Amino acid sequence: MPDLQAMLARSYFNKLGEEFKTRNFSIYAQWLGLLDIILCFALGISNLFHTTLVIIMSALALVFGFLLIFIEIPFLLRICPLSENFTTFVRRFGDNRMRCVVYLVMAGVEWASLAFQATSLIVVALFLTLTGFCYGFAAVKRQEFTSSKMLGGGGVAQMIV
Repeated sequence: MPDLQAMLARSYFNKLGEEFKTRNFSIYAQWLGLLDIILCFALGISNLFHTTLVIIMSALALVFGFLLIFIEIPFLLRICPLSENFTTFVRRFGDNRMRCVVYLVMAGVEWASLAFQATSLIVVALFLTLTGFCYGFAAVKRQEFTSSKMLGGGGVAQMIV
C-alpha cells in the first residue's frame, strides 16, 4: 500500500505543476507575492537593528508585508475586523494593472534604501520588482486575474472580495 503522505505530496506538486503550465502571469505573481510577504517580514525585522536610516526602510518593509497579506489573501478582509477605509483601499488592487503599480511603487521605495546602506532589503526590492513585472506582463497580455487553485481556487479571490 503506497504511503499516504507521498501520495498527497505528489498530488500537491502535480497541481502546482499544472498551474505553472497555464502560463498565466497572475498566478506566478501571486506565488511571488506570498514569498514577498515572508521576505518583507523576515528582512524587515532583521534590518530594524541597524544604526543608520535603514531602520525607516525596514519599518516600511514591515508595513508593506502587512498590506500584502490583505492584497494577496483577500479572504482575510472578511474575517479580520478592519476599518471600512482600509478595506476599500485594499479592494482597489483587484486587477493586474493596479497590483503591478503597487508592487513597483513598493519596490521603488525599497530600492531607495540603497541610498542609506546596502543591506538585505535589496532582496525585498528585487522580489517586489519581479512580482510587479509578473502582474505587468499579465496586464499587457490581458490575462484576467486568477487566484491559484492551491490557495483557494481559480477566481475565488474575486468572488470573496
